[in-house]
Amino acid sequence: MSDETTAPAEPSMEEHRFPCEACGADMRFEPGADRMVCDHCGNVAEIEGLGPSPRGIAEQDYRAALRRPEGLEQEVTRVLSCPNCAAQIEFSPEVHAAECPYCATPVVTDTGAHRHIKPQAIAPFVLSEDAARSAMTAWLGRLWFAPNGLAAYARKGRRMSGVYAPFWTYDAATRSRYSGERGTVYYTTRTVMRDGKPTTVQVQKVRWRRVSGAVARAFDDLLVLAARSLPKGLTDALPPWRLSDLVPYTPELIAGFRAEGYTVALEDGMDEARAEMDRMIARDVRFDIGGDRQRIHGIETQVSDVTFKHILLPIWVAAYKYNGKSYRFVVNGQTGKVAGERPYSIWKIAGAVVLGALVAGALGYIAAMSG
Repeated sequence: MSDETTAPAEPSMEEHRFPCEACGADMRFEPGADRMVCDHCGNVAEIEGLGPSPRGIAEQDYRAALRRPEGLEQEVTRVLSCPNCAAQIEFSPEVHAAECPYCATPVVTDTGAHRHIKPQAIAPFVLSEDAARSAMTAWLGRLWFAPNGLAAYARKGRRMSGVYAPFWTYDAATRSRYSGERGTVYYTTRTVMRDGKPTTVQVQKVRWRRVSGAVARAFDDLLVLAARSLPKGLTDALPPWRLSDLVPYTPELIAGFRAEGYTVALEDGMDEARAEMDRMIARDVRFDIGGDRQRIHGIETQVSDVTFKHILLPIWVAAYKYNGKSYRFVVNGQTGKVAGERPYSIWKIAGAVVLGALVAGALGYIAAMSG
């Protein structure tokens, strides 16, 4: 009997392609429907078993994952890396040159394999590309001092990219002990001289009293973006996400879209989640202290029962170049909420300044004449 231990087999390279049974062309997932369609011949294929799992999406033990990362289900996909924003975007095997969906940078690179924790769940696209473009066009139309080229860009119907962005979710139970002070506002009266006359005024003061106590909170599905390719200001503007729409991960839902690989490690994501936990715990402590004012001297928190999930959420992305600089727009693929970077037209701003000066001058002239 051999004493050698067989090493676990490396996951094989996954190819998320689904040829049409009628013509052989690649099929794509149709947003808002439980099916794939072939744009070449119109053939339709239903996705069997799509929907929320009866048992929900299983949480994974965070500390066990750190101790034995090899115990997690993993996959290997082929990615192209953007040299500008560092996005790791999954592409099909025949693609060797493409444009980054996040920043419109031409990406030409050798084939690269990305080994990573396999997503457990995915929220399918609900909005079609046309619906996402309409939402973006309406948002652009409300921007003050935006260059006319922005509206023209939207009207031309240039393609948007559907990307599944990687996220971590964290659950945890916390119990925190704190020390601080509760402030109670009261008023005293005093007499001061105003305009040569004694006047009675009320002066606000705060009476402080030392306090201590404990608060507890259970965190559920604390969401952390697992990539740095998009500015945090953009992605933070996209929630709320309907995590109740999550379904078990299946590659059919990615057909026709891009999937971004995570670049924020599981442990680093937990650091960001912990910072958000601390902010919420501090708010709980202030509420528990009560009174009119609060001072927090210290908080000691015990964190337990930490679990996580790796999920993919749908984002429509458009990149627009103006005066040599890239500006990005993102649309929540579930709700149609829009966020974006925007340039300002110096001519429109200058025109507004001149118009404002003319209006102010005219008002001043009228006032002088009436006086």
